Amino acid sequence: MTEKIFLDMLTADSVSVRKQKFVVVDDVEYAVGEPWRRAYVNSTSGRQQVQDEVPEPYLSAIMAVWGPEPAVPDPEPELPVDDPGEDQPAE
Repeated sequence: MTEKIFLDMLTADSVSVRKQKFVVVDDVEYAVGEPWRRAYVNSTSGRQQVQDEVPEPYLSAIMAVWGPEPAVPDPEPELPVDDPGEDQPAE
């Protein structure tokens, strides 16, 4: 069984990385199981995540397209939403 990595939709702003396992039976290659997929954004945190999770030579290909600097700002952290449930006084 072999695993292949695909860089789908590689742009200056983002990339989708797909991993798929394959077997060869009688000289015919068959995909096995569901593919694994993750999207990365060309932000400071996205670039770090790519460096931590994507092996060479795919990492170098992504960084060649992305260039030396992030193209997208890091997303703002989401603030918790108050739940007007149990903690609210009864009216």
